Amino acid sequence: MMSGMANPINKIKFGPAMFFSNDEDVKIRRNTMKKEFYRRTIRLALTGILILFIQTCSNSNPPYYNVCDYGAIADGVTKNTAAIHKAIDAAASAGGGTIYFPAGEYLTGPIHLKSNIVIHVDAGAVLKFSDNFDDYLPMVLSRWEGTTGMNFSPLFYGYQLENITIQGRGLLDGQGQAWWDFYGKLRKEYKQYGEVQTQSRWQKLHLEANKNTLQPDTWMWDNNNFLRPPFIQFYDCKNVQIRDVTIINSPFWTVNPELCDNVTITGLSIKNPPDSYNTDGINPSSCTNVHISNCHISVGDDCITLKSGRDEDGRRIGRPAENITITNCTMLNGHGGVVIGSEMSGDVRKVTISNCIFDGTDRGIRLKSMRGRGGVVEEIRVSNIVMKNIQLEAIKMNMEYQKTDTEPVSERTPKFRNIHISNVTASQTRQAANLLGLDEMSIQDVTFTNINMDARRGFEFRNVDDIEFHHVTINAETGPALMGTNVNNLELNGVKTQYPQNGAPVVRLKNTRNVYVHGANPLPGTKEYLAVSGPECENIVVTGNNFQHVKNPVVLGREVPSQAVIQNQ
Repeated sequence: MMSGMANPINKIKFGPAMFFSNDEDVKIRRNTMKKEFYRRTIRLALTGILILFIQTCSNSNPPYYNVCDYGAIADGVTKNTAAIHKAIDAAASAGGGTIYFPAGEYLTGPIHLKSNIVIHVDAGAVLKFSDNFDDYLPMVLSRWEGTTGMNFSPLFYGYQLENITIQGRGLLDGQGQAWWDFYGKLRKEYKQYGEVQTQSRWQKLHLEANKNTLQPDTWMWDNNNFLRPPFIQFYDCKNVQIRDVTIINSPFWTVNPELCDNVTITGLSIKNPPDSYNTDGINPSSCTNVHISNCHISVGDDCITLKSGRDEDGRRIGRPAENITITNCTMLNGHGGVVIGSEMSGDVRKVTISNCIFDGTDRGIRLKSMRGRGGVVEEIRVSNIVMKNIQLEAIKMNMEYQKTDTEPVSERTPKFRNIHISNVTASQTRQAANLLGLDEMSIQDVTFTNINMDARRGFEFRNVDDIEFHHVTINAETGPALMGTNVNNLELNGVKTQYPQNGAPVVRLKNTRNVYVHGANPLPGTKEYLAVSGPECENIVVTGNNFQHVKNPVVLGREVPSQAVIQNQ
């Protein structure tokens, strides 16, 4: 036998017949045992490597901090605010981790996150937030409808944090009824008496907390106002994710990141009663690089709204909302499907809205502002939208959200420009669209392409420059399909209606300049295609149309200059 590192297989005795080294059967058995030994050795080595790999991977993931291990009781009665913050503090002291809520009902006050913290609400878990207003004191730095100030703590809050997440298949319940009832009481008193009879101690606390920030006569501090907290407000944070949870009964705006960068909001189901006050669904304000997708929203105000601050305070901060995508969402009850404004004083730009369904909202796509806001809304793309049961306008762009007197153009003057809408279908709608610019500042550079809408009323636009319609069908039950007033640089390409029998012209223009009408192919029975009125009309070119079924293709008012319209069919 070999000395030193002799193979241990050679020392194995297999029975009497194996003492003979020249026995062929012994050799076969010995070789078989050698192979089996090697196989076992390799398996053991691979198993060890796998175990080491799993341990290494496990150690690289943030650990879970079960709130029940820190004293939380999931009975729906015990207030767990302190226990939850113990878990957050423990995770933060270790550099970060996941705060885990197993199935059960957890009553809590506001939850303040820290950097590198994930809130994971598992399936079957309910976070029910206290409806005791005092639990949301002391007040924190916040933004309320676009104005900076101190306010009740949001239900979830974070200030100047990084890498924070709320996720899971659980339920977040804001128990907003108490907040709505109190605000409703103040509104009722204000409507009845012109002022609130008795100022609450919470309103007095607001005034005291903001005495060095805002003037007491600022709009926010009217006696009839009551600044309810948003459900989720992360303020000046980076790398924010909110995903998959269901959120109900928000006291005020539901998901409201403020001045944040790199925000992902996906897979949320948000439901607030349709008669609840100001319970918008998702309101990013002055945020950059925002991704909103796969959400289902039914609320008491706007479903998704993009904002950037209000009036002087918004312009002072000067943080725009930009680089924003909204896709694959459904919106049911709500004042608007996707809305920009009215608080847009810091600008809103580079926005895409696509592949969404609005069913039952008051309006579909809405842009709103007014004199005093300032700011610019620009570089907006809307595509592949289906709307149904829209109570007012499918599309609304209004620079006179609150009517005021004309004033010289200044930093107070809002601007809407470079807005492009395509591939939109709408049915059972009161009005197809309404665009209203200011006398001193028109809406500029707007296109509508591949639009098909059934509505009681058609498409109205006033004080608009550089607007185009390509392959647009507006089936208006009453009145023209399109009505434009005080418009410069208008192109109509293939505009038509399926309801020529209502007797109205397909298009009615008043005081329009530089108009190009082509590609029209009206249905038989159309009495008038284009009706022009107003002494300020000029350079209206009508050419390349099929008007063989139209009794009066172009009808001019008496006041229209004789050279204003050029027809070349």
